[in-house]
Amino acid sequence: VAQHFLVSYHIECTAEVKQSVVNTMGTFQDVVAEICVEYFERYRRRTFVTPKSYLSFIGGYKAIYKEKFASVGSLSERMKTGLAKLMEAEVSVNQLSKELVVKEKDLDIASKRADEVLLEVTMKAQAAEKVKMQVQKVKDKAQAIVDDIAIDKAAAEEKLEAARPALEEAEAALQ
Repeated sequence: VAQHFLVSYHIECTAEVKQSVVNTMGTFQDVVAEICVEYFERYRRRTFVTPKSYLSFIGGYKAIYKEKFASVGSLSERMKTGLAKLMEAEVSVNQLSKELVVKEKDLDIASKRADEVLLEVTMKAQAAEKVKMQVQKVKDKAQAIVDDIAIDKAAAEEKLEAARPALEEAEAALQ
């Protein structure tokens, strides 16, 4: 009976395994029949294994198999999708790695250029500091001269003020 109902039902396995499933179904039917006899002998109540109950057992197996097969198929699809995503990620990572190598080369070039500019700026700053120091020396000398002139001017004005009364008397005498 199981052979008839399961021969056309698709089970994802080899022919030997499918035949084993059919044989196992028959064995279960025989075991249930033996248990019914033992039940009668023990409790003196009759229970029967009918073809309908056997067909229900086969139908239940088909339903459970279909549900589990769909579940495994769904998990398989999810795994395939996940693997595809991982492969895409691998390609992206490889591409980004290549771009990173190029960017690192560009960064090295820019870093060397920045070092050269920094060295040049440092040298120019040192030269400017030397010029500033020379200008400061010239300024200090000029300031010293200005200070000397201011002292001489103050002394000359003092002498002029001291001579002013005599100058005013001489002017008054002329005139």
